[in-house]
Amino acid sequence: MTDDRDPRRIPFRAMIPNAVTTLALCFGLTGVSLAIGGHWEKALGAIVLAGVLDGLDGRIARLLRAQSKFGAELDSLSDNIAFGTAPALILFLWSLQTAPRFGWIAALSLAVCCALRLARFNARLDAAEQPHKSAGFNTGVPAPAGAGLAFVPIYLWLITGDERFRNWPGVMAWTIFIAALMISSLPTYSWSSIRIRPAWRLFALAGIALLGSALIVAPWATLLVVAGLYLVMIPVACLSYQRVKQRRATARSRV
Repeated sequence: MTDDRDPRRIPFRAMIPNAVTTLALCFGLTGVSLAIGGHWEKALGAIVLAGVLDGLDGRIARLLRAQSKFGAELDSLSDNIAFGTAPALILFLWSLQTAPRFGWIAALSLAVCCALRLARFNARLDAAEQPHKSAGFNTGVPAPAGAGLAFVPIYLWLITGDERFRNWPGVMAWTIFIAALMISSLPTYSWSSIRIRPAWRLFALAGIALLGSALIVAPWATLLVVAGLYLVMIPVACLSYQRVKQRRATARSRV
């Protein structure tokens, strides 16, 4: 029996991950449109949805065995727009445009550092030596996490209604700080570095369910807590990586 399928045609399953990535890009740009209209909660919600889709596209591609160079490039472009350009514009429209001189520069720093981080990641894909990745760590804060952290002043403003959180000096300093974290060389935890003991599996699932419920009931307070925990975990990840380096050095010295 002969196979009549045309090799020049792309199977539909190969397009599903790219479609998810494109949706993430659309949600990121929609966040900017909503921010222009002053719908801040919906704007942040659009970026959160983009983050959820970004976390799914790669896993869907691996599940369907539909990884491709095109998909990898599209994912980087989508991340740059949805988690770099869009958050920078939202922060500028929300607060930084009131700065007398350097508000736009602070917003640009977030977008540019996101692009630089993604360029560094792509440049190292084929590198033989990747100490952080081989140990299960990221280098610097990933783009989606950086966008979530950059929105901390908006979370506080939405929760409290206090206009002081909207003042440009604090927002500017925070934006530049998060931009620096994105291009830093600090090791940060990645999904592959998280290991759960079998005895804790049910507790972990229950925790995920509670987190999902909290995001529905009190999204901004929940995201604020998650952002705070992530920041606390950065120095913990640095210490953990140092222990990994010491174990590797000890193992090499015994060879």
